[in-house]
Amino acid sequence: MKPRLVNEAEFRVIGSSVRTSNAQEMGGAGRIAKLWERFVAENLLAQIPDKLDGAILAVYTDYASDQDGEYTLIVGARVKDGAKPPQGMVAKNVPAGRYAVFTSEKGPVEKIVVGTWQRTWSTVKSELGGDRAYVADFEVYDQRAANPRDAQVDVYVGIR
Repeated sequence: MKPRLVNEAEFRVIGSSVRTSNAQEMGGAGRIAKLWERFVAENLLAQIPDKLDGAILAVYTDYASDQDGEYTLIVGARVKDGAKPPQGMVAKNVPAGRYAVFTSEKGPVEKIVVGTWQRTWSTVKSELGGDRAYVADFEVYDQRAANPRDAQVDVYVGIR
């Protein structure tokens, strides 16, 4: 299924972060699962001030290069401009840009998210709408992801 193309305005996100790479995640030294476990176990969403909605965002940013380099992942929420992060969290402005939006299948969240990313990586440039920008990509976990065993998410891939 072809992604839809959208223009997103700049927005601010506050959340917890880790620095990792796809090689680390696939090689057994992954940090993403631990970040998510902590986010849920400590109910960090409730600690984020000035949220704009109830959705959880997972923002991939500060790319060292491309999908093979390191990046920062922030799991948090979209917040009002100027919102300050609580101690132990970070704030990041995600710049305005064009995005190819992939909607996942429905199913267990850990399976559908990986499957959707695999789909993005195999999508040819002409269907993607351009080259990947490697500035910011993000996943949106809204009401469709309330049940992690039967979830659906959107993956926004920045393009230039």
